[in-house]
Amino acid sequence: MKQLLSFIYKEVLHIIRDKRTILILLIMPVVQIMLFGFAMTLEVKNIKVAVSYQYGDELAEKIIARISASEYFDIVKTSNNISDISNIFKREKIDTIIVFSDGFSNEIYKGGIPAIQIINDASDPNQASTVTSYISAIISSFQNELAPNAAPVRINTELKMLYNPELKGSYNFVPGVMALVLTLICAMMTSISIVREKEFGTMELLLVSPMKPAYIIISKIVPYFIISTINLLTIIFLAVFLLDMPIRGSFTLLMAVSFLFIFLSLTVGIFISSLVSNQAAAMLIAGMGMMLPVMLLSGMLFPLDSMPKFLQVIADFVPASWYFTAVKKIMIEGQGFVNIIKETLVLTIMLIILIIASVKKFKVRLG
Repeated sequence: MKQLLSFIYKEVLHIIRDKRTILILLIMPVVQIMLFGFAMTLEVKNIKVAVSYQYGDELAEKIIARISASEYFDIVKTSNNISDISNIFKREKIDTIIVFSDGFSNEIYKGGIPAIQIINDASDPNQASTVTSYISAIISSFQNELAPNAAPVRINTELKMLYNPELKGSYNFVPGVMALVLTLICAMMTSISIVREKEFGTMELLLVSPMKPAYIIISKIVPYFIISTINLLTIIFLAVFLLDMPIRGSFTLLMAVSFLFIFLSLTVGIFISSLVSNQAAAMLIAGMGMMLPVMLLSGMLFPLDSMPKFLQVIADFVPASWYFTAVKKIMIEGQGFVNIIKETLVLTIMLIILIIASVKKFKVRLG
């Protein structure tokens, strides 16, 4: 029994002395419960809405007031006449446009059938479907309350789904898979490859060899860059020819943004390798630590606007969330470089910061 206790004590000391690993093991459950508890929700909130109606239309304004009072919607633009619908979606990041027919109130008072057109950005089909049901429920409730003891009021609701009229799930799934695969292959495999050399004691031998340290790092990341490029092209090929997903924007721009993200993910792997000294810790950080944020905080599975503000702030530090947005704008919405400048700039800044941090940390550990 005494021997058993001594071995247990030894194992406890071994775990405690590895401060980074114990920190990961204690923090990971907290991170997971926060992510799964707040991010995994099917509710759609903070939908940005633009409304077009004749100013002074009494009943139209009542419906708009009900939509505005809902916790799900945020009316960010009202207009007497919205003409360039496509540019409004691109420039102002609108999720939904609601257009009331001319003379909406007069039509109802005369017993006619006025129309309300709901135009959704359907690049996220689940969100578009949910938004449509929310607005339709508000309109239906208004109809029932307007004439409870008389002939029912009829309002013709017209639906229009931009970018993804068939509401195909692949339109939201494919960009998410691209971000997830590239993150895991680049970050996890690169970090494990370098840590393996450190763990076996061969990294120091390589660094004292005639080859420059920069060449050693480049030799580690080039194979994974090639593999990531092959995977990227495979995903795009299957998406286009098997899932009938279009590439409405520039293919060259799509590849350029993807290469930027690949370099960023490779740098993340190098940075992780500078923080840990064993493969298990590298796999835990790069695998679980990167996979969960990509899946839950990139917009791949759950809309970011529906999450609490603190998770939206955290998502801004997840490179995959910016890449996911850029890919959707290029592939689905057909937008050009002007419309993804913000995403490209953020990814570039992240890349520069990580390169500087990785170089400094790498020299401290192995220089």
